[in-house]
Amino acid sequence: MTFTPYQIIAPLISVFALVYAWSLVMKQKKTIWEGALWTLFWAAIALIALVPEVLDYLTFTMGFKNRENALLITFLGILSFIVFYLIVRVEELEHRQTKIVRSVALREAGLGRNGRKHEECKNNGVAE
Repeated sequence: MTFTPYQIIAPLISVFALVYAWSLVMKQKKTIWEGALWTLFWAAIALIALVPEVLDYLTFTMGFKNRENALLITFLGILSFIVFYLIVRVEELEHRQTKIVRSVALREAGLGRNGRKHEECKNNGVAE
């Protein structure tokens, strides 16, 4: 069996991407869920590059007429899911940032948790 350049390069890129993704998981910069998602994505890329006949099964089960359509629709679905996941994460980060900024602004304004001035809380012996 002879390999095309694509069948050599695509799995190598997949391995490097997987090693990088899991190194980020180990450094706790990414979650295990994200590592698993990227593993699924890059493993699919490598599998399709090495065994293109997998697309025949995908084409049959999804009811497409040819391999190209099955591949395109499947990866558009996967990429759409990834974009959705990233949007959810950005919204969570925005929410956290808003809470932090609000907290810092209240602290700098001298307001305690109960809405009283910082000095007033100190004078009454109330801890913030």
